[in-house]
Amino acid sequence: MRNRLGFAWLIWLGFLIPGYVVGKGWKAGTARVIITPKEPQWQAGYASRTHAADGKLHDLWAKALALEDETGTRVVLVTTDMLGFPKAMSDRIRERLNSQFGLAKAQIILNSSHTHSGPVLDYALQDIYPLDAKEQRKIDQYSHWLETKIVSLVGQALKTLEPVELFSQNGVTRFQVNRRNNKEGALLEQTELKGPNDYAVPVIKIVDAKGKLKTIVFGYACHPTVLDLYQWSGDYVGFAQLELEKTHPGVTAMFFQGAAGDQNPLPRRTIPLARQYGQELAAAVDRVLDEPMRNLTPQVRTAYSEIDLPLSAPPSEAELTKTIQENEGYLKRWATRMLAEKKQGKVPISRYAYPLQIWQLGTQSILSFGGELVIQYAIDCKKRFGQDIFVMGYSNDVMGYIPSTTILQEGGYEGASSQMVYGLPSVWAPDVPAMIYQEINRLADQVGLPKLN
Repeated sequence: MRNRLGFAWLIWLGFLIPGYVVGKGWKAGTARVIITPKEPQWQAGYASRTHAADGKLHDLWAKALALEDETGTRVVLVTTDMLGFPKAMSDRIRERLNSQFGLAKAQIILNSSHTHSGPVLDYALQDIYPLDAKEQRKIDQYSHWLETKIVSLVGQALKTLEPVELFSQNGVTRFQVNRRNNKEGALLEQTELKGPNDYAVPVIKIVDAKGKLKTIVFGYACHPTVLDLYQWSGDYVGFAQLELEKTHPGVTAMFFQGAAGDQNPLPRRTIPLARQYGQELAAAVDRVLDEPMRNLTPQVRTAYSEIDLPLSAPPSEAELTKTIQENEGYLKRWATRMLAEKKQGKVPISRYAYPLQIWQLGTQSILSFGGELVIQYAIDCKKRFGQDIFVMGYSNDVMGYIPSTTILQEGGYEGASSQMVYGLPSVWAPDVPAMIYQEINRLADQVGLPKLN
């Protein structure tokens, strides 16, 4: 009798309180906005470019997904056709989201596809580009505009929350190639590919109360570097989203980048190849959508931290002078700036606040890392937490490459020289990978994600 009275009371309460839903589950809302620069502006990603963009292949987008679980806990994922959020911009956006919508850092993921055909942002890779005051003003103005657009975008997504169901599953496709272990020029002569890879295509499907497909969230671990044109585009990522939205009219397709630090799409450098890879990725997503997927219970758990990762000792004045004498372009600009700061008595940073994060959406675990995460981290995390987890790189702050222990020892671009590209004063210290694994284990304990070993 007590149970019957309780149920009747809930029904009566539902009539009295507008918006109250008996036994409510997930709610989701999405929003999207074009972020293509309106005037010629420098593109991010390639030091070899000599002038600003002069057109577009297709528009660049920022998209937001807001989720609310049965307790009212909210999280927001923002995906963008950009190289990556620099720390200062990411911090300002998340501070505004906290102030306006009460969202803590643990509840926000700002992910970038890492397209090399998007705009340069303020305080990001500044030594790469030969910018004058006029071009810098364009970058500053665009960056400020973009921050405001993203905050507004999240607000729009939160306003459109409606009852939904969430499903997840991993698919697979194989056009990524480990660029450290396979020479691009000799690829056609190889009979096998070498080096670590993770070909997973993580997919989240969101359907409305009537079972109609509403949103597709998907990822892959591969640099969007098919194209090196002077045209704005999302590269293969942009083509994949366009393909999915063409196949599913009215649906929002959102891409997040994985542990792509040492993964390239090969072969590359033509628009048809970018379109082909986009169609391959879209086909992999569609296959997952058509097969049985895990139904996610409406429960959200989150954990976030920033750990101080140590940098090795910076180069001496003599080493910087030698770099200036022996190099041109960004290496010379980096060393010149570093040397000037040293002579001015400015002490270079010795540690960097590095963001890590875990979301638990029902039974789906999402691990997100800052920086250009190399694929070994995804492989190791799946060994620890299971093959069903999703791994994001390029989240909340892209400050440089995050090499594995092996890559740190080997050096090369991802292990050493790329630090100069990002303007850091030196390479990561040897204990950085171990510190990252230790912290992600601690966050896993916070959200109740069990380890397999």
